[in-house]
Amino acid sequence: MAAFQPHTKLSFIFCVFLVQSLILKQGVSVNGGGITSKFVRKVEKAIDMPLESDVHITQGDHEGRAVIVSWVTMEEPGSKKVIYWKVNSKEKKSASGKVNKYKYYNYTSGYIHHCTIKHLEYDTKYYYQVGIGQSPRTFWFSTPPKVGPDVPYTFGLIGDLGQSYDSNATLTHYEKNPTKGQTVLFVGDLSYADNYPNHDNTRWDTWGRFVERSTAYQPWIWTVGNHEIDFAPEIGETRPFKPFKNRYRTPYKASNSTAPFWYSIKRGPAYIIVLSSYSAYGKYTPQYKWLEDELPKVDRTETPWLIVLLHSPWYNSYNYHYMEGETMRVMYEPWFVQYKVDVVFAGHVHAYERSGPRLLVMTEPQPDYSAFREASFGHAIFDIKNRTHAYYSWHRNQDGYAVNADSMWFFNRCWHPVDESTGVDV
Repeated sequence: MAAFQPHTKLSFIFCVFLVQSLILKQGVSVNGGGITSKFVRKVEKAIDMPLESDVHITQGDHEGRAVIVSWVTMEEPGSKKVIYWKVNSKEKKSASGKVNKYKYYNYTSGYIHHCTIKHLEYDTKYYYQVGIGQSPRTFWFSTPPKVGPDVPYTFGLIGDLGQSYDSNATLTHYEKNPTKGQTVLFVGDLSYADNYPNHDNTRWDTWGRFVERSTAYQPWIWTVGNHEIDFAPEIGETRPFKPFKNRYRTPYKASNSTAPFWYSIKRGPAYIIVLSSYSAYGKYTPQYKWLEDELPKVDRTETPWLIVLLHSPWYNSYNYHYMEGETMRVMYEPWFVQYKVDVVFAGHVHAYERSGPRLLVMTEPQPDYSAFREASFGHAIFDIKNRTHAYYSWHRNQDGYAVNADSMWFFNRCWHPVDESTGVDV
């Protein structure tokens, strides 16, 4: 700070000189002190500008030609419209959304906007604007390539983010990774508001502002975790997922789901199935019936990569949350084997572990299903090259942006099957 003090003083003296010169040129006499102007501003309470915040986008349909734009205005609802246009185009279009608010204990949310932009062109950059007529803010996103088996596409993988210094390091490393993710697959646990007294929902507001630097520019595909449940009967809050459901939208109806916590989308060469570890999943439940009907619909000639997202891992050799996902594994793993799911991404443990493609066999100290593990924070990249190969890499926060702490090639289970007992191509 000391190095800048002389410059600050000179600037101040220079400003005073300019003001005095102006006074003298106008012929105003100065007797002793300066001039007291007769102007008095109107006495009124300062009112914050209705700035739009917590801007985030996600896929808005099943095929990738729609985007759901969400944002929050605090003091007044403002405009429901989103204006959008293609890059290098002068033609602007608009879409109108809906506004809602919610209360949680002693907290009342701002005005939460959700607007779906439809009929977008594939593989195209769009600009969009919210806050029309008040304090407009402009962002952009790129639509995915047309669904097909050999279009390359790169996913980022983040989970259990929160809003700590480690959270900022994780997001920064993802943003600066030389291999640029085009869409984030988020595997649950967003704001951690439930870690604070009365599930302090202002933490949802601050988290939304924190991640906006990414969520406003590329879709984040949402999975719910245990920190989204927000079930607190001791303060009268008995509706699970209440804050999440009001703030975040998913295109669940496009895949005939009956709830926003389990659904599917197609994006480029991938078919992505999102499951809820904390909704009923036993036989005859809505989630069970939906998944039973959904898996046979996957056409691997169109979307060769079948990816599943959930929060509580089925394979976890850490003491933390050990075996919590076991009952869901028992229910659904036979289907995953039958339909040749390529990869399952999960969170919850706050550490890193990559498991091999096999059923559960427990041996200690490190089970043989655990191929690599370390107690690190970071993000991952799943870079699909074509219908046969994808490159996966883990990037810990403590390393340089281009460093892979763990990596492996994935061979598609339909188009490049490998004998998992020998590792030899079939």
